Amino acid sequence: MTQQANKAEWVPIVAPILTELLGKVRFNEQGLISAIAQDDSRNVLMLAWMNREALAETLTTGRVCYYSRSRKTLWRKGESSGQVQHLLAATLDCDSDCLLLTVRQKGVACHTGRHSCFYNALTPTGLIELTEPDITPDALYGVKTSS
Repeated sequence: MTQQANKAEWVPIVAPILTELLGKVRFNEQGLISAIAQDDSRNVLMLAWMNREALAETLTTGRVCYYSRSRKTLWRKGESSGQVQHLLAATLDCDSDCLLLTVRQKGVACHTGRHSCFYNALTPTGLIELTEPDITPDALYGVKTSS
């Protein structure tokens, strides 16, 4: 494990090291790389995408930023829900085309209100929901119900 990975708080990565690291990442033809987020207990929280700008911002600030493929814009985790992810460690896989982010998750990671996005088990009897939401999406995003 690297010295960075052992630290409780993220140490910002800046130029020229930032530029060198970004050059080692193999972004796909859309300019994206998959990023798996796990907590410090190694529980997988979610999978999202990053472009070069999102990865640079994440490595520089320590606050996780993804790229929203549907909105085609940067998505700073927690900007609308308050469920922020703070970076603890970042590793690149052997092919340099997938990231594993170890994060300190504030609240839940999933937009459904669950701790993890991986809550549906594929079984011989069908799909089984493993966990209930910790918070409703309405409460999470401040959606007001009609009266």
